[in-house]
Amino acid sequence: MSKPVIRAFFDEPTNTVSYLIWDPTTREGAVIDPVLDWDNRSGEADIRSADAILGAAAEAGVTVRWVLETHAHADHLTAAPYIKARTGAPIGIGEHIKDVQRIFRPVFHAEDLRPGGGDFDRLFRDGERFPLGRLTVEVLHVPGHTPADVAYRVLAADAAPDEASDVFVGDTLFMHDYGTARADFPGGDARALYRSIQRLLALPPQTRLWMCHDYKAPGRDHYAWQSSVAEQRAHNPHVKDGSTEEDFVRFRTERDSKLAAPALLLPSIQVNIRAGRFPEAESNGVRYLVIPVTARNGAVNLPEAKAAS
Repeated sequence: MSKPVIRAFFDEPTNTVSYLIWDPTTREGAVIDPVLDWDNRSGEADIRSADAILGAAAEAGVTVRWVLETHAHADHLTAAPYIKARTGAPIGIGEHIKDVQRIFRPVFHAEDLRPGGGDFDRLFRDGERFPLGRLTVEVLHVPGHTPADVAYRVLAADAAPDEASDVFVGDTLFMHDYGTARADFPGGDARALYRSIQRLLALPPQTRLWMCHDYKAPGRDHYAWQSSVAEQRAHNPHVKDGSTEEDFVRFRTERDSKLAAPALLLPSIQVNIRAGRFPEAESNGVRYLVIPVTARNGAVNLPEAKAAS
């Protein structure tokens, strides 16, 4: 039986885990949630993290066939276009990215967004399957954190329905000693998130779950990103067995109301809804991101200062 080989790459500045996975028989692989190195203070972008993934693929003799996004991230910029340019691999995401684009197009005045999610090469439907060498990847729509979140379930060749698989859950779940993702971004929904999590936790207990983020749970001194359905059901403080939907919605709503916006929210969303594409350069050759201004107490409508007499 051909099980996937999985290599994780942790980006500590954004607490993000990217993955290189491949079929050991054919050495056809995919990159999941790649990070673009971004300095928010200087506006500098770099591709060190993406090059590390590509270097590992080259060393293992892996041909990258896909760049897969679990959703439009709000805490890091994606390096998907760079990996596509280097490998020719198409960029895939869930079809409900169109809903996220509808929400944020007016926020960022992103009139250059291509119609129908056209910045991405493939929009996956819930339940859709596609091959990765001799492996099969099943797409699971798991909304709640955002309307467009998907998880990628990777099945070994000839796997039985009740056999363990590997599921890349994006931001839907965190480690079983930490909890769950927030649901207060525009389009997010705590009730939908609970139901998405229950869908994942209905998979066989030995199913391996691979996280997109880790922040070190209290008492744990190392980063971790691989859990299981059994561990989540037994230990996750937000959704372990016995937790109810109403309790989760109440807890998640209260907790989210106190959370600060992610540090890279504004650059991340406007780049990631374009599949990692930056806006076109202006006449001076410089590309610009925008910062929507929220005015409180008339802060941007103050009267002009009078000239001193």
